[in-house]
Amino acid sequence: MDIDVDLWDKTGALFENVSQYIILVGKLLYLTVTRPDIAYAIGLVRQFIHKPEEIHWKVALKILTYIKGSPGKGLLCKKHEHLCIEFFQI
Repeated sequence: MDIDVDLWDKTGALFENVSQYIILVGKLLYLTVTRPDIAYAIGLVRQFIHKPEEIHWKVALKILTYIKGSPGKGLLCKKHEHLCIEFFQI
């Protein structure tokens, strides 16, 4: 997450395709189950789901770029015979 980006600045232009933003953020939110490293950033962009601005769209795309550039950094969940839950980081 870039610390120089001000997501709460209301002077930016609104993002035109709100449904596209909602779909992207929803898919990224689904990924937080196996990718806890993006949970904070997704939580931030999710706050602007009703009135996203261009900067919010760019931040969501940066998160997507991070995910594409870091394959194998998620959690692997396997089913076993016993009732204990085991997680292994890949």
